[in-house]
Amino acid sequence: MFLRSCNARVLPALFFVVSVPLYAASVEEIVNYLEYSEILSSSGQPSESQLRTLKNVGFERIVFLAFSDSNGSIANEDSKVEELGMDFVHIPVDWDSPRESDFYTFAAALGRDPGKRTLVHCQVNFRASAFSFLYRVLYEDVDIGEAKRDMESVWVPNETWRRLIFAILEENAVSPHCDNCLWSSD
Repeated sequence: MFLRSCNARVLPALFFVVSVPLYAASVEEIVNYLEYSEILSSSGQPSESQLRTLKNVGFERIVFLAFSDSNGSIANEDSKVEELGMDFVHIPVDWDSPRESDFYTFAAALGRDPGKRTLVHCQVNFRASAFSFLYRVLYEDVDIGEAKRDMESVWVPNETWRRLIFAILEENAVSPHCDNCLWSSD
């Protein structure tokens, strides 16, 4: 009855309101979300609804850098991401013993399809921001000071992670030092 009484201008507007999906989450609500470029972002653990939002705003790949049994992890995140039509890469990085090979596995994964919009995440964006820092400096030629400021907007790497960062930079003949920025060990 209601539809019969609607005129031609009201029906299209009603259809638009009913057909527009409502999203419960935005990417900015993800823990410690950082967007470095149109292609690369990092964050802490997104929720299931935030994974759907990531897909809806154009993310094509999720890279998870913690263990699947970490506190707050989503059970079966791999299959949930794949069901949404995004690629899922899991590189379990031990918080207390990160390895250079973990980073190079990460860099190779991003390098396989460098134009793919990617979210790199761990539990709170410590591992993810450190690996993103290294990737941006080594593979995207981002200024080390800029990349360091971005990483430090989330956290200042502890001694373990600083050693890893310095070792990888040294292997690639890049100095960790930059104008107007100090590492806590400087």
